[in-house]
Amino acid sequence: MKVVKNREISLEEYLEAKKNIVDRALDEYLPEMSGPFSEISESMRYTLFAGGKRIRPVLCMASAEAVGGNADSVLPVACAIEMIHTYSLIHDDLPLMDNDDYRRGKPSNHKVFGEGVAVLAGDALLTEAFSLMSGVIPQISPEKSLAIIHEISTAAGFRGMIGGQVADLKAEGEKVDMETVNYIHSHKTQALITVSIRAGAIIAGTGTDDLNALSEYGKKTGLAFQIADDILDIESCRKILGKDTGSDEELKKATYPALIGLEESKERMQKLVEDALADIRHFDEKAEPLRMIARFIAERKS
Repeated sequence: MKVVKNREISLEEYLEAKKNIVDRALDEYLPEMSGPFSEISESMRYTLFAGGKRIRPVLCMASAEAVGGNADSVLPVACAIEMIHTYSLIHDDLPLMDNDDYRRGKPSNHKVFGEGVAVLAGDALLTEAFSLMSGVIPQISPEKSLAIIHEISTAAGFRGMIGGQVADLKAEGEKVDMETVNYIHSHKTQALITVSIRAGAIIAGTGTDDLNALSEYGKKTGLAFQIADDILDIESCRKILGKDTGSDEELKKATYPALIGLEESKERMQKLVEDALADIRHFDEKAEPLRMIARFIAERKS
């Protein structure tokens, strides 16, 4: 673990430092524009820079560091993943989806720019993400770049995040079983988190065994992260969470708490975190940020 003046850096300091790096890079990759592109640029940047902890790009960087790589080398891919995640949030908030008026304490994109521009801003962020990843990335061979783009497109597409979102919409108001809830969570949230971790490790040049271990860590933390979201929708409030709460129950969403109750959901989330930590127990101190992030998922309040 990195030491600053004879002390270990805290998770809060680590997340803040990495978030600042990601924010600077995103500002460089997607600068403010003027002229005919100004409105769509403003809409894209509005949600991209609306706050958030940048968990996915940070996990990508932390994974690279855990296997001895350089976090800076994964920045284009890490930022591309954040663009994909942000596009999904813009579309999720739309009236025909989750109909959320607030995101991270601010009015949702469509409340500011209108539904049409919000849809296009999401489309533009998704497109820009692949433009960024397909450019020349230092220290990555064309073959490795292509493999990473393939993995991320699969995780973000109908076999992953979009497939989970469709299942989520179809399940609203329906009586569902645990298999359906697991499918929704593992595709809607887990897939992009797992691929963030895998991408960082692949770029850093890790071996198969470590990549498999990190993949298992990603699957468990990704599922735990979504269960935590389900719990926060019940226990938190808009002031803390930055968006309306109680919508899962209002829309009769397929969630862990709805199916098995709040306390058992918390127990399952905690068990997932413990198992994720076990998956990377053989890694040295360079993986400590990953361990701290896993624990943070189960303890977070927003």
